Amino acid sequence: MKTIKHYIAVLLIGLVISGISRLSVANDTIIIKAVGTWSYFHNYPKHEGPFWNQHIAEVSEGQIVGEIKPQDELGVRGFEIMRLLKNGVFDFAFGLPAYTMEESEIFEGADLSSLVQNIAIQRKVANAYFPTLERAFSEKYNAKLMMLYPFPSQMIWCTEPVNNIKDLQGRRIRVFLKTLADFVDGAGAIPVSVPYHDVPEALAKHKIDCVITGSMSAYTAKLYSQTPYGFTLRVGWGLAFGAMNLDKWNRLSPPQKALLQQEVATLTDNMWQETATVDDSALTCLSSGPCPIGDIGNMTLVAPSETDLAIRDQIAKDVILPRWTQRCGPECAANWNRTVGKVIGLRAEINVR
Repeated sequence: MKTIKHYIAVLLIGLVISGISRLSVANDTIIIKAVGTWSYFHNYPKHEGPFWNQHIAEVSEGQIVGEIKPQDELGVRGFEIMRLLKNGVFDFAFGLPAYTMEESEIFEGADLSSLVQNIAIQRKVANAYFPTLERAFSEKYNAKLMMLYPFPSQMIWCTEPVNNIKDLQGRRIRVFLKTLADFVDGAGAIPVSVPYHDVPEALAKHKIDCVITGSMSAYTAKLYSQTPYGFTLRVGWGLAFGAMNLDKWNRLSPPQKALLQQEVATLTDNMWQETATVDDSALTCLSSGPCPIGDIGNMTLVAPSETDLAIRDQIAKDVILPRWTQRCGPECAANWNRTVGKVIGLRAEINVR
């Protein structure tokens, strides 16, 4: 019932916005109604919002006008967004693969937990898997995949000291993706699914001992006040997407399509480049400084050792990849081996039992 109410509310918002837009712009102007990620993470206010609310109208000289709001302001939940995009309530959506996994586990393949520690390699992974996701978005959501971009890397923040990966054993760790739960389980810890906005309460009530979230998210949410210890093993990148309803895409003229693709490509580059530096600045701010954007967090941070990375590699081979291939199937695994597997030198195998 709540989902239906959300759907109706968003539909009404879209109709109102569209009605106002038609009164204020020329008939040949294309209006793009978009939904962003979260207002309290830096990607929306710095990139997603300005791109649609100002930039695209400026560079197109008013031929394309965007209107975007973050999902938290619209009151919609992640898993609803792609269904709303498919039905034309939104024309463009930014989101995370977690939004789409109910339809197919294939969407997990570009950001399987802990496999990639280096952002340059992660971009190669995203590029290699892009055609796979492009087909899946088209077939399952009537959507054109326009971009893949990363949030700051996902790390582990705890209420008690963490000196190595073995210290995670037995701890209850907040996750938001199945593949993160696989990593946590493989490390001997207990995965607990908690929405991000409920994390402070879960920590306060001792329902969880650690939190997996992005480095900058940990800083902006002031997690350091509740989790003074960080283990900076990268367990994921929060790889996100930008996708457009295909019916709306097909309404664009060839020059408009070319312009939009060019500008989205530039946006994508900017977001990758910034994320490459955000981790460093976030970790400095979380620990002892200096911090040009606010107070320092005074967290104790421990980087993974070579032994930790070796254990991580074993968890990837023994737990993360086998479980994902079981969920996704042999055809999916074979495709992953031809694409992502070649980039990172791993092979997904189905364990027959």
